[in-house]
Amino acid sequence: MNSQSSHLTPNERIFVAGHRGMVGAAVVRQLRQMGFENIITRTHAELDLTDQAAVRQFFATEKVDRVVLAAAKVGGIHANNAFPADFIYINTMIEANIIHQAWRAGVQDLLFLGSSCIYPKFAPQPMNEAHLLTGILESTNESYAIAKIAGIKMCEAYNRQYDTRFRAVMPTNLFGPGDNYHLENSHVIPAMIRKYHLAKLAMAGDAQAIKADEARYGAIPADICRSIGWCVEEGRLEKKQNPQVILWGTGLPRREFLYVDDMAAACIHVMGLDQSNFTAPNPSFLNVGTGEDITIRETAEIVAELVGFDGETIFNSARPDGTPRKLLDTGRINSLGWQPHLTFREGLEDAYRAYLAETA
Repeated sequence: MNSQSSHLTPNERIFVAGHRGMVGAAVVRQLRQMGFENIITRTHAELDLTDQAAVRQFFATEKVDRVVLAAAKVGGIHANNAFPADFIYINTMIEANIIHQAWRAGVQDLLFLGSSCIYPKFAPQPMNEAHLLTGILESTNESYAIAKIAGIKMCEAYNRQYDTRFRAVMPTNLFGPGDNYHLENSHVIPAMIRKYHLAKLAMAGDAQAIKADEARYGAIPADICRSIGWCVEEGRLEKKQNPQVILWGTGLPRREFLYVDDMAAACIHVMGLDQSNFTAPNPSFLNVGTGEDITIRETAEIVAELVGFDGETIFNSARPDGTPRKLLDTGRINSLGWQPHLTFREGLEDAYRAYLAETA
């Protein structure tokens, strides 16, 4: 196996697939701050990553030196549950096309972004890299998890057969600037931020601000409208005495959260490591997280405080909780020289500032 270093150099041509997504955008920001100027990006309109012929043509013409594969179809519990075919098909096609066509074009260095949902639903806590494929997956996001596992195994297979330096990182739950705040398919942190913000606006009777938020981040579902007193049809506020925030599940599951710019820094750090860290007996991927978790209920209390909402929060236990606990063992990446920079609260403060800036 090739044990050469994969150290980055500023003149490299780096293709960041998924540059408009939260992680891809953060990687591009950090690369540019470090002086990298040859960053290649494509929008979906310019390049459909599920189209094998189009991806082949792209790599044949662009002469890429390195790939960051951050493109993916992502979503929360509702979206994963409702659209399992979309999640497994789109993500598997993107991975297969980019990994294979990168290899065909002679690209030696590729970083694949996975997800902590690759681990079994009842994996020992904290979860380390050896726990992959040791039990059944969480049913609500099984399709997405299987696609991400396929991406890891593709990287391993190409390294074994073709002596490439393809590696992967498994981030914990991410949040930050550029997140998806659509209330029916977002992840937990952006959903909380928006719900609490809307409830705060409702308490203040600020219908114009609610309209501005809706114009920027999408329609407010009927159940949330009812809880805060917002009338969808008329676009007006029937001010309730006590607007409420309703969250899915019991609030008891524990989750680990990482600010997206810390994740981008981890990606760049991992890209520069020696390949010997990713060859057997070492796993070909690294967990990336904080190594600390918090309950959903405690998370909601922090978000509500930061947003400035002092009303009632209701947990709807009829809705699914998902995996009881997801905490990553980050010992390997820590031992290789990376640590997160921001605390959870600091990251949330930045995320909320970015959210407000988008509606200003």
